[in-house]
Amino acid sequence: MSDMALPGSIEPALKKGPDLDHGFHPLTGIIYLGVVAAALLFVAYSIYSDIDATGTRVTTYLPYILLFVALLIALGFEFVNGFHDTANAVATVIYTRSLPAQIAVVWSGMFNLFGVLLSTGAVAFGIVSLLPVELILQVGSSAGFAMVFALLIAAIIWNFGTWYLGLPASSSHTLIGSIMGVGITNALMRGRDGTSGVDWSQAANIAKALLLSPLFGFVLAAILLYVLKAVLARVTPALFGEPVGDQPPPWWIRGILILTCTLVSFFHGSNDGQKGMGLIMLILIGTVPTAYALNRALPESQIQAFIQNSEAASKIIDSKAAGYNVLGNPRPAVTHYVAEHQIDGGTYPSLAVLVRDIANQVTTYGSLAKFPADAIGNTRNDMYLASEALRFLMKDKEAELNSAEVATLNSYKGSLDSATKFIPTWVKIAVAIALGLGTMVGWKRIVVTVGEKIGKTHLTYAQGACAEITAAATIAAADGYGLPVSTTHVLSSGIAGTMAANGSGLQWSTIRNIALAWVLTLPAAMLISGILYFVFAHIF
Repeated sequence: MSDMALPGSIEPALKKGPDLDHGFHPLTGIIYLGVVAAALLFVAYSIYSDIDATGTRVTTYLPYILLFVALLIALGFEFVNGFHDTANAVATVIYTRSLPAQIAVVWSGMFNLFGVLLSTGAVAFGIVSLLPVELILQVGSSAGFAMVFALLIAAIIWNFGTWYLGLPASSSHTLIGSIMGVGITNALMRGRDGTSGVDWSQAANIAKALLLSPLFGFVLAAILLYVLKAVLARVTPALFGEPVGDQPPPWWIRGILILTCTLVSFFHGSNDGQKGMGLIMLILIGTVPTAYALNRALPESQIQAFIQNSEAASKIIDSKAAGYNVLGNPRPAVTHYVAEHQIDGGTYPSLAVLVRDIANQVTTYGSLAKFPADAIGNTRNDMYLASEALRFLMKDKEAELNSAEVATLNSYKGSLDSATKFIPTWVKIAVAIALGLGTMVGWKRIVVTVGEKIGKTHLTYAQGACAEITAAATIAAADGYGLPVSTTHVLSSGIAGTMAANGSGLQWSTIRNIALAWVLTLPAAMLISGILYFVFAHIF
């Protein structure tokens, strides 16, 4: 590999890294294309099986064509995400010669798969909740498809551009910026204030996680390295050395580095892998609601708990309605509250009617799997709307709810979410494969930046381990709270922190470019997605 800088004005490496150019073997390409074909067939078969299980008759193929295109774009986002975030997990093991590059990439992809499969879905639906409620309720409409296409294509454009320049930009920032751009544009197109198009309280929580996690990464990695040097420098000086040629480190150091890489890969999958899942579920719900709008696999025991929680919640909401009733459709008043976050005279009475309607439907059919096809979409929207209304009411001081009432409503919200917020296993597998395939194609640019162009000296074993441990811990903590973080920024800042703590010095041109990408990602993604949504809304 030459020492020529990648596009983007990043300084050339100060010391030659490992040989990353092993050429291309035709058999590798054949296997790769075989995996792509098998994955697409797996997705198609899974959708066919799910639809067939509902007994739905196919009368037109247009929704399935739209579904195929939308899924390709959604999986394309995860594919490009692999260029960025997954590549960060393998940089340290490659540059410390703990694993050959090709083995490291496959190893990381495998544990990405495990992380995605074991993820809870909290991050996925936390991101989806940023979207305007009216577009979520009408995700199968032309506006819904315009929304999905706009935000995914905008995210792909920005991610691909920053990857080409070799900049470790954040896929999390990009996707959230795209969602905010769609929300603001949608509000302006409907004659409302642009700020009403985004759930700013949820956006604030996510922004805190995205903004603070790199700072935590820098500080914690620096502290960890400093402590390790103070305690172990005399006992195990090899830990603080650099690789000698292409020789792997001692076995125990190698084991530590592979373990930390494995943890980052796993937690990256459990957090970052969820970002596309929620959007894929929206696509599935919009095109084939009979199979995906409700969790048909919900066990009977949870149905009984649902009915009990519904009765308890109804008593609280009825008491707040103060005896008022609603004649006609209660949904507009509840939708208005979710969009504007302002309680008025119709909020509680309308929500009380909506909760009773949901309970009556569940009681009538006895199981979500027994709902007729023409009722599934509306019931799902009612459940989602009630869940979102409760989420805001429990945080709204004007709601005047005590702790016991909040706990009861939260239990009912959990029952609603278990019926509507679920992710089939095949979706997780498809996302994991897309992430892994993306990493195998585009890993080199970001790996070179992280491994060679952040510090002025070569990455030591201890620096690599400290950065990876910090990244894994930060991502795991964020995953537990259902918040997205950027693997890219956490790990890059962790390496920078270890370089600062070690007195190695930083390549400020690289830091400047990464920081610039960090600052510009959100507004750039908002602008691109807003323009695309405006265009698509007039095309569809």
